[in-house]
Amino acid sequence: MFDDTSPSESLQTPARWSDGAAEIAFAQTDGETRLKHLYQSDPCRVLFPARTRHGLKEAVIVTTSGGVVGGDRLRFAVDAGIGTSATVTTQAAEKIYRSARDDSVIDISVSVRDQALIEWMPQETILFQGARLRRRTIIDLFGSARVIAGEIVVFGRRARDEVFSSGLLHDSWRVCRDDALVWADDLHMDGDIGATLSDVHAFHFAAAVATVIYGGADAAEKLDFARDAVDGGAVSCVDDLLVARFIDRDAARLRSNVTRYWAKLRGDVAGLPSALPRVWET
Repeated sequence: MFDDTSPSESLQTPARWSDGAAEIAFAQTDGETRLKHLYQSDPCRVLFPARTRHGLKEAVIVTTSGGVVGGDRLRFAVDAGIGTSATVTTQAAEKIYRSARDDSVIDISVSVRDQALIEWMPQETILFQGARLRRRTIIDLFGSARVIAGEIVVFGRRARDEVFSSGLLHDSWRVCRDDALVWADDLHMDGDIGATLSDVHAFHFAAAVATVIYGGADAAEKLDFARDAVDGGAVSCVDDLLVARFIDRDAARLRSNVTRYWAKLRGDVAGLPSALPRVWET
């Protein structure tokens, strides 16, 4: 899973420049969550798998270019209307290839209206050696809106003994409730990244890290449950936001820990089946 290659990674300059977007909006019609708006531009496409029994409506974002190179810009926007519920994910891990100069930029915005529930759970982001990525995730919650959201970051392709020791990662999260900032989080890695990853007081040779949040009025009540459910990580609560962190020297094991926690979390907070979207299981 973690050792895919691309001809573009051997080039000194980007082989292409992408400025893609995927916009998805849901609305409730006749008691059902339905697609209200869809906009997609290369290299982004959105697929809508058949809805599983008792599952949420699903949207799967596909990046048809096969990966992100320096200078690429991608924008994902999800808007959940009042009373809607849906899961938005990606078809496969996003590979960030080596860049000789320019940064890759990914902007994500998720707006969840009153009484709505959105799961924003993309698959892994794999940072190749020399990758340069700036990613910003902004989540806006309104009224009694709830969200389950997460990201997994893999440092290099360990199956090829590759470590992400040089490049750039700036990963920024902002979560707001009724336009008031609830949580801000930034991870910045630059310069001698190899030293940071090996430092016992930092990542201690971690191969991957992940964050999973749950935002809801009952978040504080779920803290003990979350601490019991999490494996390979830790959970804290900030106002109405549960924040789970994962770190591991084995990227595949971390992914497994994240999916188990997600399955338990969605069942406990929303009564959803423990079965995750099919693309996560293939």
